[in-house]
Amino acid sequence: MAEHRAATGGPDLFRAAAALALAPAALAPAVSDPSHRVLVGDDDSAVLLRRQWTPEGIAEAVLLAATGIGPDTPAVLATAAAWGCDRVRDRPGGRGVVPVPIPGPDAPTARRFLHLAALAATRVETAVALARGSGEDRVKPDGSPSVAADEAAHLASAEVLGVLGLPVLSEERTDRQVPEDSPWVVLDPLDGTGNFRAGLPPWAFSAGLVHAGRPVAGVVVDLSSGRRWEADGADARRDGVPVRPRPGSTVVVPSAPSGDAVRVPATVRRVRVTGCTAVELCLVADGSAAAWHDLDRSGAHVHDVAGGLAVLVAAGGVALTPDGHDIRLRPDTEGLIRFVAAGSREVAEELLRAFG
Repeated sequence: MAEHRAATGGPDLFRAAAALALAPAALAPAVSDPSHRVLVGDDDSAVLLRRQWTPEGIAEAVLLAATGIGPDTPAVLATAAAWGCDRVRDRPGGRGVVPVPIPGPDAPTARRFLHLAALAATRVETAVALARGSGEDRVKPDGSPSVAADEAAHLASAEVLGVLGLPVLSEERTDRQVPEDSPWVVLDPLDGTGNFRAGLPPWAFSAGLVHAGRPVAGVVVDLSSGRRWEADGADARRDGVPVRPRPGSTVVVPSAPSGDAVRVPATVRRVRVTGCTAVELCLVADGSAAAWHDLDRSGAHVHDVAGGLAVLVAAGGVALTPDGHDIRLRPDTEGLIRFVAAGSREVAEELLRAFG
């Protein structure tokens, strides 16, 4: 059986265009549009997929054009699963529908988590849109904003992830007791609430699977754009394409510093704030930024960082505490964590030295 991969640029697009009898320009937007995907095989097979909603409100992947690939092809089903879709349709308006298989209880926990977290992100995507403009804005005890969409997002995601049978911790609930030898799930159903309320991207769904203090799998979905990052411990992907950190001169930080100046190494040329920690950590994982830190701030919560850290570590990055140790996560959504995340230990240690 042919192997299929997500197209990432010109050579893949030209091959897919030839197989599908389409102009390469017709496929080009799929490289940057997270709701579309071009898959190419080593046997001149190809498919153009789109994520869409049915009139009944079901998320599905539809084959817009295909050669040698059907709705039940493993790569198509895997793409639909990562999109949080329930099924695949054989063509626009077609009646041929293939359900996306759900990993059974005997499947590895990380695999089950990734599938359910993607579904949870889809449920949150719907819930926060329907909750927008309803309820009353308020301020949480830590000073961060809360909107009706926060609660809607929690209810939508916790119900789906509860199927795992593991403790599920959330920003929106009091912590549950976690047995010492048990893996646990921690989620931020709507990271970047302030951005969401202002209509300023990004805002995201974030979920992490943690075991023995290590983030072993994670899913982060930028709900404002559709970009998706996922990791299962050994592999990190953005929109279906493997990612790795890379050297750079941009540092992302979660908020304005408490002091009068931003202290950064001399090698850094840009400091950026997105207001969404989960996405910021993923930007380090995929090489868009060189590092992230909250060393001159109060710190982050475990639900803010677990999903993004799983992506970062799987991509080959590191996260160090102020004393230079690898970060360990605890099932405590009230506590604060201060650390630096980077593509390499050398860059992380350089940031630590900059803060003395």
